[in-house]
Amino acid sequence: MKRHATVAAMLLAALLTACHKKEKTEEAVPVAAPVPAQATAPVPAADTPPAEQTPEQREQARKKSQLEYGVMEDKYINDARAQWATQAKASSVFGGADKRKPGDSNTPERATGPADGNSWTNENIDKGFDWLELEYATPVNATEVRVVIDSGQGVEAINKVELQDTDGKWSTVWEGVNDVKRDYRGNRTWFVRSFDKTANKIKAVKLTYANNLQHDYKVVDAVQLVGDK
Repeated sequence: MKRHATVAAMLLAALLTACHKKEKTEEAVPVAAPVPAQATAPVPAADTPPAEQTPEQREQARKKSQLEYGVMEDKYINDARAQWATQAKASSVFGGADKRKPGDSNTPERATGPADGNSWTNENIDKGFDWLELEYATPVNATEVRVVIDSGQGVEAINKVELQDTDGKWSTVWEGVNDVKRDYRGNRTWFVRSFDKTANKIKAVKLTYANNLQHDYKVVDAVQLVGDK
C-alpha cells in the first residue's frame, strides 16, 4: 500500500507539472500594434511656365543688356593699362589670291590703332590656318589680350594666342576651341584672353585662326595688349 501511495503521489506531481507547462505554452501571444499606413507624398505641381513678357518689358530688357555692354566696352577702351597695336602683318589678305595687290580696305594695317570699324580681312573661308601678328610701341609684362571683331565675324575660329618678348621669343598663352560667340548687344564682339603676368616684357601678339571652325571670312578691327610697363 505504501508503495502504491508513493507511485500515485509521483504521478500526481508529474501531472501537475505537465499542466503548468501547458498553461505557459498556451498563454496568448501579444499582438503587435498595426503599423500605420505610410502617407503618400504629395505629387509636386508642374512648374508654372513663366509669364510672357510684355513689349515694354522686352524693350526694357534690351536696353539693360545694351547698357551692360556699353559699360564693359567703355572700361576696355579707356583702360590705362591697355595699348593698341602700331604695326601689323598677316598670312593672307582678302583679294591676295588674285595675283594682284589686295585692296587697302583689307590689309593688316587696318587692325592697328583703336577700334574704328576698319578691319583686316583674311583670304580663306574654310581651309587651312591664317594668322595676324601685331606689334606694340611699349613692351609690357602682359596679363591680357583683347581682340575687337566687327559683328563677331570669325570670332569662333580663333584657336591660338601667342606673345613675343623683347628677345624675339614666342610663347603660347592660350590654345584650343574657344567658347566666344557673337555678342548681339553691340556692333562689336570682344574676344578676351587673360593669363598670368608674363615675366618678360612683351612686344607683339599673334592670333591664329583655324578657318574650318567657322566658315566665313575672318576680320579684326583692333587688338589691345594689356599689361604693366
